[in-house]
Amino acid sequence: MGLFKDRRDAGRKLAQELSAYAGRSDVNVLALPRGGVPVAYEVALALGAPLDIFIVRKLGLPGYEELAIGAIASGGVRVLNNDIVQALNIPQRVIDAIAQEELKELERRERAYRGDRPAPEVRGRTVILIDDGLATGASMRAAVAGMRAQNPARIVVAVPTAAPETCEKIQPQVDEIVCVMTPQPFYGVGRWYEDFSQTTDEEVGMLLEEANRQLQHGQTGLAIEVP
Repeated sequence: MGLFKDRRDAGRKLAQELSAYAGRSDVNVLALPRGGVPVAYEVALALGAPLDIFIVRKLGLPGYEELAIGAIASGGVRVLNNDIVQALNIPQRVIDAIAQEELKELERRERAYRGDRPAPEVRGRTVILIDDGLATGASMRAAVAGMRAQNPARIVVAVPTAAPETCEKIQPQVDEIVCVMTPQPFYGVGRWYEDFSQTTDEEVGMLLEEANRQLQHGQTGLAIEVP
């Protein structure tokens, strides 16, 4: 398969792979913002499922922020990359300080994106976690751990593109993983999109609102073509 035009195009292709979940009343689609939201919007619309967000914040080492020592997820779950923490001998107080900062940003984003709406109740339901792609998979692994703590019946991870080894690593942690394409060599998520421009906070809010408005009006289903 060639490149995705943009995240919405990727979402439409991903929805086709998830058609077994269409029309079911026990499914929630949860996006990792921001890039996962336009992808998940198309999936939620096609499946006729409610759309919401599940926020993950990477814990970057001070001065080397790109180096993820772990992540935190909605619901207060913390996942650490123990290999890096031990190799660099990072003190607990440093980890706590980084996590505290990221928690503030996580809570800010939840307020900005969801407003006053409560987080969705997922206990006993099938949850489809969506991002625009998986490189190392650190954020998605944190999302899976955070979601597992809420006792859903089934966790499905679904992405348009992923590094093959990342797909393999996450597979044992979930009930199902759907990766539309797993190119080798991978190069990075953005490589497989013609348009990989940043998704804005405004766009996230608008898509969440629009998806749930359409759900309330019954304007969903695989036959719908969204501009």
